[in-house]
Amino acid sequence: MPWGLVIPLLCAVLLYLLFGVNFRHRKYFLKKHRRYLEWIFTRKGDRIDNLIKGDDSPVEPTFKPFARLLGGRSLPGVTAGNALEIIDYGPHKLELLLKDIENAKEYIHFQYYLFGDDASGRAVRNALLKKVREGIKVRILHENVANYDTKRSFYNNMRREGIELKRVYNPKFRILQIITHLNYRNHRKIVIIDGKIGYTGGMNIKDRYFTKWRDTHLRIVGPAVASLQHIFLDSWLTSGGELDHEPDYYFPSGEAYRDVPLTDASLTGKLMQITPDEPDASRPILQLSYIWAVTNAKDYIWIQTPYFVPPVSVLDALKTAALSGIDVRVMVPQESENWFIGPAVRSYYKECLKAGIKIYERGGGFIHSKTFVSDDYLSSIGTANIDNRSFNINYEVNTYIYDREVAMRNKAIFLKDLEISRQIHLGDLRNVPRRQRLFQKFIRLFASQL
Repeated sequence: MPWGLVIPLLCAVLLYLLFGVNFRHRKYFLKKHRRYLEWIFTRKGDRIDNLIKGDDSPVEPTFKPFARLLGGRSLPGVTAGNALEIIDYGPHKLELLLKDIENAKEYIHFQYYLFGDDASGRAVRNALLKKVREGIKVRILHENVANYDTKRSFYNNMRREGIELKRVYNPKFRILQIITHLNYRNHRKIVIIDGKIGYTGGMNIKDRYFTKWRDTHLRIVGPAVASLQHIFLDSWLTSGGELDHEPDYYFPSGEAYRDVPLTDASLTGKLMQITPDEPDASRPILQLSYIWAVTNAKDYIWIQTPYFVPPVSVLDALKTAALSGIDVRVMVPQESENWFIGPAVRSYYKECLKAGIKIYERGGGFIHSKTFVSDDYLSSIGTANIDNRSFNINYEVNTYIYDREVAMRNKAIFLKDLEISRQIHLGDLRNVPRRQRLFQKFIRLFASQL
């Protein structure tokens, strides 16, 4: 082979390994997660098994197929009797989180995509260090590549003070593993305190989530916290962490939740299902959840997402629903977080509008919420954007709530954001300069990796 072809060929092979290999195989998943699966399945017993599997019998009949879709294999099922607060104001989440950290009695588990060295990050870090000094176990999982701008000393100092800290899925030094997993990001946001209180949603631990951006998060008390624990402990052991107790310690019984203080805004007695996804799971469950919810909507589905770069299957489902007379609304930020996402999102406007999908650009600062509400019953608050990266490359976790009161609350949040939003019409697109339209089409070529 001519030497001039060697470098291009090697580059092609590396690009294929990085972007082209599909790791969604059951055998690969089981091998990778063997450490956790052996720990949990050999020790959990019937009580924990039933807690994780849940029970979808209270779900309205129309939505039982959706619950079964999400709960297959070892994925968490529907849990009843949960109390939750929907947090749509960043400073309030920070206030609640710091208070719950202060009241922790046994352990605190953290998993965040971004945990930065700024005022908010240091406030949380200091609260965690205070608990470590009191003898409370603190475990932190942080995403590796995404925190490139945070000095290693920020994490190393926490480790030296006694916090158990791991990078999410730190591959062994094998060139094939490093290359194939370089594009993965752990985009989850999870907190578990004493196995009784959980947090999940869109907000990371960084100033902009608490001071500048509009986002949506959840505080949960009840059996659904076990689902978050199941997800966290899997990631913890898979990433090389250690556990010092049996499963019963991490999955408390139902009586344990009764003494946990609720907030004034907590909604009680709710059905919830918390669903994780990752690039080596056997199927793209969060993508399928959007397809099902959109396809089976009877009246409306309203969506908020900061990144609307939908895979073809999701885009077709949205267009099909709108063409069928369903009120399909998609709200995105008026100003994007970076220079290429805005053009990529706007490259989808024309075909969406032609199909009858309503597009809204929210002003008043960047909106980072990843939510939907449908038919006054089904709501979703999670970490996954509507793009291929969230559905097929990232580690994500979404929460689905089967409840009218919660749906109406999420609907009210959407309508409030609508007050400072601008609806986009086909006529608006005619005024877009030709240069911008060409750039939008060019950026869309890279949609699968955005």
